Amino acid sequence: MKSPVEIAEAWQQAANQQDSERLLALSDPNIELVGPRGSGYGHQLLRDWLGRAGLRLTTLRAFGRGNTVVLAQHGIWRSVETEAATGERDLASQFDVAGGRVMRFARYDSLAEALAAAGLSDADAINQK
Repeated sequence: MKSPVEIAEAWQQAANQQDSERLLALSDPNIELVGPRGSGYGHQLLRDWLGRAGLRLTTLRAFGRGNTVVLAQHGIWRSVETEAATGERDLASQFDVAGGRVMRFARYDSLAEALAAAGLSDADAINQK
């Protein structure tokens, strides 16, 4: 079975590629999605988010312990219609993984905020290939 970090990275890749089938396969049916506008649950919300977000995330660093993963990322938002960039910034995402699926995905405005919420620190950095 893949590690929680591998699952989080595969989930992020599927989201970046707008591959809803793969994204749903990597997500618990009752996945919790947490973002700047609050939180919600389930595959339908995930489908809706994927269709409107226009967000592509590039992972810069990874942190993890147990089933919790935090990815420090650079995000670029693009218009769904034109693909033109509408904004970009550094942010971080937290993934809680169980049974080979993402149970919870939370986006934070900073790496420090994500690490604190996840109970992780710089000591939990993962050397990436």
